[in-house]
Amino acid sequence: MKTIALRIDVDTCRGPGRGVPRLCGILKKHGVRGTFYFSVGPDNMGRHLWRLLKPSFLWKMLRTDAAGLYGPEIILMGTAWPGPKIGKKYADVIRSTMEAGHEIGFHAWDHHKAQAKLMKMSAAEMANELEKGLAFLAGVTGGIVRTSAAPGWRANAQLLEVKMRFPFEYNSDCRGVSPFYPVVDGKRLGQLQIPVTLPTYDEALGRDGVTNENYNDRQIGLLSEERPNVLTVHAEAEGGKCAPMFDEYLTRVIAAGYEVIPLGELAARVKDEAPEGEMELAEFPGREGVLAVQKR
Repeated sequence: MKTIALRIDVDTCRGPGRGVPRLCGILKKHGVRGTFYFSVGPDNMGRHLWRLLKPSFLWKMLRTDAAGLYGPEIILMGTAWPGPKIGKKYADVIRSTMEAGHEIGFHAWDHHKAQAKLMKMSAAEMANELEKGLAFLAGVTGGIVRTSAAPGWRANAQLLEVKMRFPFEYNSDCRGVSPFYPVVDGKRLGQLQIPVTLPTYDEALGRDGVTNENYNDRQIGLLSEERPNVLTVHAEAEGGKCAPMFDEYLTRVIAAGYEVIPLGELAARVKDEAPEGEMELAEFPGREGVLAVQKR
């Protein structure tokens, strides 16, 4: 199964402002489609600034040149006052991405809040964030969004149960090895999970000898021919300074016989045969704190 399901996360104003159009051009060049997960509420990513006090987060920001990836504006975005609403400012970009044939998914209303405060949210707070974002996306796309992806893979059992109130056919909320139906408190949930199986650029760079020069070699070396691969790229990175690297990556994997598809296409292929499984919270290489991981 030489398949790569492509997930594109759009986290900040820089994503649709610069990265998404560039990525759409690269994907069109190669004749492939992906799933774009849009954050649509306020861009408050500058509120992550306090996390610089944590050595692991500071080291990640330094080794990945976060300011170069996301732009210097990320440092202050949403710190003194709420940041601009991403979806409202770039509704035309979301619409044009859909019209180009790509799948549109929901990432977050407030990406910072969903990533930094998810574990302390009540079910009602989670539902409110989902309702606001989905209502906005429905207004832009003219349809119901059928997939979501938790920012930073911050997800817990409560979030999975809350998502069952919404018409998601599948979600991509965790890291793991293969699609599964989550089991929470002994109950099988009906929304398929498609875990991300490959490291992201910011997780890999600067660790275990990974550099910009050998990044594609390392990523391609991790690909499996036995099960589907799920790759996350970011509009701010692979649609920005890493765009030439991503262009080369697609050239190489397609030449090697890999099929690059949206997550929805993978979900349709595996939904009838995917097993049950569980998620747990655990530390993950290259990331600060704990995130949702498929339990083995």
